[in-house]
Amino acid sequence: MSRISRLDRSEVSPDLAVLFDKVFAQRGNVPNMFRVMAHRPEIFSTMQAHFGAVLNSGTVPTKLKELIIVRTSQVNETPYCLASHTILARDLGWTDEQLASLAEWPKRDDFTPAEKAALRLAETVTRDPHALSDEHFAELCSFYSEGEVVELLCAIGLFNYFNRFNNALRMEPTKPGEGGCSTPRD
Repeated sequence: MSRISRLDRSEVSPDLAVLFDKVFAQRGNVPNMFRVMAHRPEIFSTMQAHFGAVLNSGTVPTKLKELIIVRTSQVNETPYCLASHTILARDLGWTDEQLASLAEWPKRDDFTPAEKAALRLAETVTRDPHALSDEHFAELCSFYSEGEVVELLCAIGLFNYFNRFNNALRMEPTKPGEGGCSTPRD
C-alpha cells in the first residue's frame, strides 16, 4: 500500500477535478501518482503541464520516448512506472520480446543505431550522468539535433524523478477505472 493516501476527484478543488477528468478521459484512470501529488495542487498542476510537454511535443517520436522511459524504469526497478509504460510502449509498436529483453539492447539487431544511442543515454544518465562520455555524446549528436537531445534527456530526467517518487512511496500500479468520480479511498 502506498505510504501516502490517494485523493479522489471528490476531494480536490474544481480546478484539479478538471485535470482529473482530462486524465481519466485519456487513460481510463487517474494514476495513483497523480492522485498522491494532488495533495499539493500547485505541484500536480505544473507536473501535468511538464509531463505533457515532455511526452507530447518536439520531434522525437513518442514511440522512442516510451522505449527510453521503460528502460529508465527498468534500471531503477520501478514496478509502478513499468506497469503503465510497458503497455504504452507495446501499444506504440515495441514487441513483448523487445521490452522483456531490453537490458540486452546492445546485442540485439532489432534496434537501430539511433535507438541504441538513446538507450545508452537512458542507462548512462540513470546510473551516473557524469559517466556520459564525449564519444557517446558525439554519437548521440550524429543521430539527434540539439533540441532532440534535450527532449531525450527531459524524458529520462522526468522518469528518474517519477521513479524515485514512486519507489519511495511504494506506489501501487493503478487499476483501470481508478481515480474517477466514485473510487473509494485507501
